[in-house]
Amino acid sequence: MPKQAISDRYELLEELSSGGMGDVWRGYDSVLDRPVAVKLIRQASVTSPHLAEEFAKRFRREARITARIQHPGVPQVYDAVLDESYERLFLVMELVDGVPLSAYMDRDRPLPVSWAAAVAAQVATVLSHAHDVPVIHRDLKPGNVLVARDGTVKVLDFGIAAILRTDVTKLTATGSPVGTYQYMSPEQVRGGRITPQTDLYALGCVLHELLSGRVVFEADSEFQLMYQHVNAAPTPLRQLRPEVPEELEELVLHLLRKAPEARPADTQEVYARLLPFLPGPGEKSDAAEAAPSGAPDPTALFRHPYAPRPRAQAPASAGPTPPVPVPPHGAPVPVPAQLREDIEEAYAHSDALLEEERFAQAAEVLGEIIEPAALALGSESKQVLALRRQRAAIRLLGGDYRAALPEFDALADAYARISGPTGKQARACRAQAARCRAELGQVTEALATLQDVLNVVRTVDGDVSEEAVELRHNIGMLLLAQGRAAEARQVLEPLHQDICVVFGPDDEMAAEIAEALAVIRLGLDGGSSGSPS
Repeated sequence: MPKQAISDRYELLEELSSGGMGDVWRGYDSVLDRPVAVKLIRQASVTSPHLAEEFAKRFRREARITARIQHPGVPQVYDAVLDESYERLFLVMELVDGVPLSAYMDRDRPLPVSWAAAVAAQVATVLSHAHDVPVIHRDLKPGNVLVARDGTVKVLDFGIAAILRTDVTKLTATGSPVGTYQYMSPEQVRGGRITPQTDLYALGCVLHELLSGRVVFEADSEFQLMYQHVNAAPTPLRQLRPEVPEELEELVLHLLRKAPEARPADTQEVYARLLPFLPGPGEKSDAAEAAPSGAPDPTALFRHPYAPRPRAQAPASAGPTPPVPVPPHGAPVPVPAQLREDIEEAYAHSDALLEEERFAQAAEVLGEIIEPAALALGSESKQVLALRRQRAAIRLLGGDYRAALPEFDALADAYARISGPTGKQARACRAQAARCRAELGQVTEALATLQDVLNVVRTVDGDVSEEAVELRHNIGMLLLAQGRAAEARQVLEPLHQDICVVFGPDDEMAAEIAEALAVIRLGLDGGSSGSPS
């Protein structure tokens, strides 16, 4: 325990838990006079010194995105302290009085059905708010789910896996996987793209264990466990516990499907399918459904129920940019001196905010100048489109994919009207929209768009232009995430060769692709990846 307070503010009082990623302490905030939880990330988890600056930026970005989740089931993050040596990372959080869900897992005494359904429904509710940001947990497991004394379920460690990149399969020099994979989705095992459906797979693993007392797959080695997640069918719950309702068995099997897009559409669907197994308002608990001795009752919340936030409705327009007639023959409108000055000032202010990674504010600053600029110059003038494109790029960079997607779609249409659908700006916006869709779990549509754009780029600039390389990389990793290992290998192997020739084998993308190819060659897909080379 540090001898002095962290940042001259947070005192560590007693160790609460110790895990593979870090230790959690009961702490005290001397400034606000309140108890806190302080998580000390293990030194081995922090990146090497020469990547310290990149780690610090990633840490701040993920912490800010995670802080957008507004739900009582997510403990608030009060502060994040990365010391000057980059050797110690502290997260200061709300202190929750509760017990990890893992403490209640017992294969000899499976939990009551209503108890298990109530926990899963609360987790689904939390995930619905997170995915709306969108934030993907990436490491959902019983140890990260806390049952508070009042029965409220708290989901811990949002963003930690993304900050430390622990969800990416890592290989030793001998090609052996490292890490534990009891709750890891097939796309995570493969090292593919993570989507909200990744969390649904983990939720399926947790619900299976709640109802049966057993993990979905058991194996003597980590490789066998990885192989089972990618290829093996889970044992239906009713074979392990006959009294489990058939509808719950079907839900768990649906959550555990191998392909992300074959799982339930979203957490709202999961919640709706759990509702029949939850108590109604005012309903008293059943003695036959008694929870473990001394355990809190997670069904209590549903006796006064609350539901996940409504699904987001598609925005009526991409932004407050009313159409203004373009001058005859497309002649450009002269920019008034004051407006030009205001636009330059907005860019400068936004850029300064970006330097501090304050993405939401940077986008808002540009949004304030877009409407007056559109009124004066036209909604599809060069200056207004540039402002809208910069705002969309900032939203994408900040992880606000839902807001960025309709903006990029609208920009692609506008640039197509001006310069043609195959023009550089139109195809760039189409590609950015596809990347947003991929992040939101719309992988099939994203893949089709990226391939269409790549076909155009190849005819214009060839196969190794910066634009083509980025598109090929996106396509290969999306294919890998979908379990289409053979197709992914066909894309990634020649891409790796091209990058090594043009940029050298030490290029960051070359190293990432080499690792993905190593995962494919492990043969996790039952030979579908092709013969190892």
